[in-house]
Amino acid sequence: MPTSNVRISTADGDCDAFVAYPDDGRQHPGVVMYMDVFGLRPVLCQLAEELASHGYYVVAPNVFYRHSAAPVVELPEFIDAESRPLIVQQLIPLLQAYSTDEVLRDADAFVEYLTNCPEVSAGPIGVVGYCMGAVLAMRTAAAHPGRVAAVGGFHPGRLVTDAADSPHLSIPDVRAAVDLRFAEGDIAPETLAVLEQALDAAGVAYSCATYPGAHHGYTMSDTGAFDADARQRHWDDLLALFGRTLSAS
Repeated sequence: MPTSNVRISTADGDCDAFVAYPDDGRQHPGVVMYMDVFGLRPVLCQLAEELASHGYYVVAPNVFYRHSAAPVVELPEFIDAESRPLIVQQLIPLLQAYSTDEVLRDADAFVEYLTNCPEVSAGPIGVVGYCMGAVLAMRTAAAHPGRVAAVGGFHPGRLVTDAADSPHLSIPDVRAAVDLRFAEGDIAPETLAVLEQALDAAGVAYSCATYPGAHHGYTMSDTGAFDADARQRHWDDLLALFGRTLSAS
C-alpha cells in the first residue's frame, strides 16, 4: 500500500501529514483522519493504513504544525497511566492555543488537498476524529457541508461547551451523517441531551452510543486506555458509516 509523508499548504504555513491509499491505480473517496491530543505518530499512521485498505485515500494531518513537525513532544513507545498526565500537561497549551479560526483555515486546506489529489474520486469525502479530533471533524463538516458526507467521532472531546463558539453550535450547518461513539464517562447525560437536541433540530442523520467498559482513548494501542474489542467495534461502525455515505471501490 502506498504511504508517504506530505506537506499541505495552509493559510498559516505547511502542515506535515501522513497519507495512505490502495495500490490499485484507481481513484477512491477521500478521508481526513484527525488525531487525538497525542498527535501524529505510528499508531495514527497504522489506523490510516488500515482504513485505506478498505478503499479510501486517507490523510492524517499534524494539526499542531504551527508549533513543530510531528512529534511535537517526545513520546514514549507506550503511554501508561504514570506518563500520561505529564505528556498531556505539555500538550494542553497547544490544544488551547488552537483557535476555531485556525481549525477552520486548516479544514479548508485539508478539503482542498483532497479535492485536488489525483488519487481521490470526485464524490463526497469523510472525516473521522479521535478525542479532540472529533471536534475538528465536526467543525470541518459544518464548514464544508457540500463536500463532507460522513463524520465519525470516537472517544470524542468536548463537543458541548459554554463558549460562544462551542462545536455543537455549528451543527445547524452540518449535512453529513454523524456517528459518535463514547467511552464510559466521556459525556454526562445532560450534556449528551444538549448535543442530541442540536442534532435533532438540524435534521442530521446521527447515531450516538457508548461502548460499555471502554476507557477514553480506547482506539489507541500505544496507550493504557487501549481496548481491542472497542477498537474493533469502532472499525465496524466507521466502515458501516462510510459504506453507506461514500462510494468506496
